[in-house]
Amino acid sequence: MDYQGSDFYCDCVLLGKVSVNIVKEDELCLAFHHTRPFWPVHIVVIPKKHVPSFTDLGDFSVDELQHLLRFVADVARSVESEYGAARVLTNLGQYQDSKHLHFHINMGQAKES
Repeated sequence: MDYQGSDFYCDCVLLGKVSVNIVKEDELCLAFHHTRPFWPVHIVVIPKKHVPSFTDLGDFSVDELQHLLRFVADVARSVESEYGAARVLTNLGQYQDSKHLHFHINMGQAKES
């Protein structure tokens, strides 16, 4: 899929227009294997509610943010447990391709592009 919009997660993933390999899901969050992985293990975690970024939480409540961070920690803990290491990162500003808060949980060396 050649997506040209600004919010891949709301426009494609959450609407089911793109099939993803789900790692974990609950009523507020979704974790899935990245559709174009950059690392050998590359999982994306998103809130199901639209949130622009980590520095622009919009109307995302403290309780929702706490839930999301615990969800991210659970997924990261699973990767760390299975592989011995994990990274958690989020991009901001021009580094953020999709303008929807998301966290990358990854392990290993970056793949050659």
